[in-house]
Amino acid sequence: MKKLRFNIEDISQLIIGAFALCVPISFSQEAWDIAQTLPTLNLILLVLLTVFFLSIYTYGSIFQTNIKSRIFVFVFRIFIAYFITILVVSLTLFALNKLPLITDTLLAIKRIIVISMPASIGAIIVDGLDKE
Repeated sequence: MKKLRFNIEDISQLIIGAFALCVPISFSQEAWDIAQTLPTLNLILLVLLTVFFLSIYTYGSIFQTNIKSRIFVFVFRIFIAYFITILVVSLTLFALNKLPLITDTLLAIKRIIVISMPASIGAIIVDGLDKE
């Protein structure tokens, strides 16, 4: 049976999946340094790659290549997965005192983007585990 709705269970799966990959990377000095030195073009590429990989996984695993009548739900699921991941990463970096939103907003955004790439993949994979 195909799942047509997005519910609390899906949200909790996205949060757990994002957190599972976000935590080890958020504690990494390398991730902080990469974010600090990465040019804007590369950050844009990271965002595009993230959305691309989220789309491929969502299309093949969650929607099982059947999106013709559910394009809005497909796009919504990708958007919400990335958005929830960004929130989880932001909260984690904030808890670690590594999210300088007020003092260095650009660095904070860069750190969120860098860490959100692998975390979003973890989020969508955990969300897709129970879809059949």
